[in-house]
Amino acid sequence: MTARLRKYDYRKGVQSKMKFIEGSVTASKGFTASGLHCGMRKNRAKKDLALIFASCRCDAAAIYTQNKVKGAPILVTREHIADGKAQAFLCNSGNANTCNADGVEKANAMCACVSKELGIPEEDIVIASTGVIGQPIYVEPVVSAAPALVKLLSKDGSGDAVDAIMTTDTHRKEAAAEFEINGRTCRVGGIAKGSGMINPNMATMLCFITTDADIASECLHKALKTAADETFNMVCVDGDTSTNDMAAVLASGLAGNDRITGEGGALDAFTSALTAVMRKLARGIARDGEGATKLIECVVSGAADKTSAKAVAKAVISSNLFKAAMFGSDANWGRVLCAVGYADANVDISKVDVAFESIAGRVDVCRGGMGVEFSENDASSVLMRSEIKVLVSLGGGAFGATAWGCDLTYDYVKINGDYRT
Repeated sequence: MTARLRKYDYRKGVQSKMKFIEGSVTASKGFTASGLHCGMRKNRAKKDLALIFASCRCDAAAIYTQNKVKGAPILVTREHIADGKAQAFLCNSGNANTCNADGVEKANAMCACVSKELGIPEEDIVIASTGVIGQPIYVEPVVSAAPALVKLLSKDGSGDAVDAIMTTDTHRKEAAAEFEINGRTCRVGGIAKGSGMINPNMATMLCFITTDADIASECLHKALKTAADETFNMVCVDGDTSTNDMAAVLASGLAGNDRITGEGGALDAFTSALTAVMRKLARGIARDGEGATKLIECVVSGAADKTSAKAVAKAVISSNLFKAAMFGSDANWGRVLCAVGYADANVDISKVDVAFESIAGRVDVCRGGMGVEFSENDASSVLMRSEIKVLVSLGGGAFGATAWGCDLTYDYVKINGDYRT
């Protein structure tokens, strides 16, 4: 079953009808995927090695963590896609391969053994790792599993692939959409992992995206960055930016559209579809925050500029005090106003309004920077729901932004208190 049809109007008269469809990273033409347990993780019931493969060499783009400490896979991937080309994604979970003296050597060795089975150059593999930082990583499990991993590749393998990249995640993050570029049907789909150590300032924890649109790598990178700024960069679970964050995309070009090589309606159409898929993944990551019971969406309106709108939205969903209040269904709106006040934004506090909203209704709690009378019972009813909107109006400006986070619970501390041991 597909989601409702969405229609976008673009420059130069281009129109694109976009709809969500079944599937994820193998929905686009030319892609197969697989996942299995190779031994990176002690629990044999958990898959820990994923592969996504394209039938042809693709245009490629990626964006990475801004943490000064970067995992070895990021360093290797940067070199591999310096020419804007790649043909496969390889990812292990259970070990981040970060802060290891031989990390780059091991990442290259992992690529080499899989590339041999695929029959492609190892430089055409995008590699990623996720898990514990600072633990030695061993190549032998990947070497042993490579033949089976390649043999299992199929159009139905996306579920196994997403399972294999998960760590503390409790559910899959996957999405796919279909859209048109000048009468040609194109698809874009992706999988992501992320539950804790999430405060991206570039992309997200790990996200692998495929499309069959024909688009040059330079345009692909621009679309990816634009989409990330509106989606993954607006997510915060706990304020920590991981060392291994990466979002990468491969474009097979098999949809047969006129190749996108620059600005215009076709690039706009692609960027909109990509953003829709990444927004769905971003919401899934926020909802699945470690120990979380609630998805929090902060919608800011009336900002003087886009930068201010984003800063305020991100400040609110990043506030640990506010997140704790949401866990307790406590309408402590002062914590919202506090976050608005310290955000690096152009704000007149005397014009700020705040309201809480969910399927249970809406409660206005602040007008003009001052509290208003409201029913605590009604507010508690609104905040007890699993999805909550925080509506912040900054006055008469024309700009807005949305950010996503989750509540802060006792279980977050339990999960992270013994994560390594």
